[in-house]
Amino acid sequence: MKTITLNNGVEMPLQGFGVFQIAPQDCEAAVRSALDVGYRMIDTAQAYYNEAAVGRAWRTSGIAREDLFLVTKVWISNAGDERAAKSIGGWQSQGDRTEQFCRRTLCGPRRKY
Repeated sequence: MKTITLNNGVEMPLQGFGVFQIAPQDCEAAVRSALDVGYRMIDTAQAYYNEAAVGRAWRTSGIAREDLFLVTKVWISNAGDERAAKSIGGWQSQGDRTEQFCRRTLCGPRRKY
């Protein structure tokens, strides 16, 4: 899969699988199918209510975490460094919504990537 190198040295796949409007009960199977055919970037958001399903699909896939690029977006009410960090911390304490969303989240229009 083709990638692009971000300014911070992280390799990001150029093609990903988005889970917008995939119901939580269907999302795990959809993501698992995407991973099975080679997708290595998954795009979700707090507003989609399916981050937990994305996490479960990844954990059962057998794919190493470092081989997967996960992108999420925070609620607009969680905008800003402090609120965003707090909302991400909430995922860490909820098991299925765990740390995988913290490591490589792109955010902020003024950041340099």
